[in-house]
Amino acid sequence: MASLGPLTALDLASPVFQAPIGGIASPELAAAVSNAGGLGHLACTWRTPRQLRALFTTMAELTRKPYGANFVLGFPIEDRLDVALTYGVRVVSFFWGDGRRFLPRVKAAGAIAVQIVGSIAEAKEAADAGFDLIVAQGREAGGHVRGQLGTMTLVPQVVDAVTPLPVLAGGGIVDWRGAAAAHALGAVGVWVGTRFLAATEADIHKRYQEQVLISDGDDTLYSELFDVGWPRAPLRTLKNSTTKNWIAAGRPTAPNRPGEGESIARRSDGSPIARYFFSAPTRNVTGDVEAMALYAGEGVGLARIRQDAATIVSELAKGFVAGS
Repeated sequence: MASLGPLTALDLASPVFQAPIGGIASPELAAAVSNAGGLGHLACTWRTPRQLRALFTTMAELTRKPYGANFVLGFPIEDRLDVALTYGVRVVSFFWGDGRRFLPRVKAAGAIAVQIVGSIAEAKEAADAGFDLIVAQGREAGGHVRGQLGTMTLVPQVVDAVTPLPVLAGGGIVDWRGAAAAHALGAVGVWVGTRFLAATEADIHKRYQEQVLISDGDDTLYSELFDVGWPRAPLRTLKNSTTKNWIAAGRPTAPNRPGEGESIARRSDGSPIARYFFSAPTRNVTGDVEAMALYAGEGVGLARIRQDAATIVSELAKGFVAGS
């Protein structure tokens, strides 16, 4: 039986963790999830230390509840991690690599260390290294996808492999039924990204959010297509004009893909966004938003209503009551 140690220490009312969905995970979204009794999460890898200091200051104004900071390995995170720990972030998660070298710093700061894995072998390594919590991400997930196994097969095998270490289930979990299934598989909580794309507090472009609300699992594509800035990383997005033109061209590799190198949108500061760049469109992006990376998991067809984060947390949490 898994220990609830880290969750008990966080005093969460609901075992619902909002995944760090890039820039769309605004401080308003993360704080709203935490205030609702779950655990909000911020993506910290691509924000500068100065931006992070402002971000954590804003979080302190929005919530007194714990929240998490996520770091993608393979990118420079040392200074950014220091900022997060200095500001007393309670949960630190690592993705896309082995975060054990950062464990001493996280533990010394009194924070809970989380490793996101895509395989049973990675889970065992994380448990042996001393992580407090494991996230088992199935292939159904939206965004960048770590492994090949589906959630239904990955989660129980990870649970068995690392017991009594607690495990969260991620990938394809969008409503209370998915949460109940995760509970039945032995997970102590859920790690949810796609459902929060439809949150009112998300910093998501209106057109992107509209596409989320009308799409279903058949509309997603697993590929490595949006690789500018993050190469050789499988991901799941909604099909759009960029993916369709690439498929029609015979799925060529860079630099021979349709529209390679052209600018399709701009950020609020006027800087261009290239076709095939890996980031998703936030509210302030202008241009051909539809052609950008529109991340979503296979469960996207279950996200049909735009709701506030507290309502989403409450609905997901019902799965743990139903599954108890």
